[in-house]
Amino acid sequence: MANAFRVSVVSQDRSLYEGTVQQIAVTAASGELGILAGHTPLMASLKPGQVRLTLESGAEEVIYISGGFLEVQAQQTIILADSAERAAELDEAKVRAAKERAEARMHGLQADDEDGKHLHTELAQLTAQLSAIRRTRR
Repeated sequence: MANAFRVSVVSQDRSLYEGTVQQIAVTAASGELGILAGHTPLMASLKPGQVRLTLESGAEEVIYISGGFLEVQAQQTIILADSAERAAELDEAKVRAAKERAEARMHGLQADDEDGKHLHTELAQLTAQLSAIRRTRR
């Protein structure tokens, strides 16, 4: 069994996870990161996506984040999310409908104009939410 380490996942309005895990997987601006006990200190900007926590029992906790920061310290790892939701609490039908509406609004917009940039970000977040939902259903 891998060594366990402490992790906190928090957003502006609540703490989503506080405890020990075997492993963390997140999507940083530079790509996928896997964190194990004893990882070198690190700070990274996080993209919209999943925080996958492998618990000591071997179970997986999946949390969707809209972006944020990861800080790996000697005694603890902290994930500070802009906003976050447990994947199991997301409503797939609502997320899918919102994605369809955003895709419909994208037609005719230029990706480099302000509305196009906002919609592109919204679509990335909705796609990440759907991915997190699918992962919890495996």
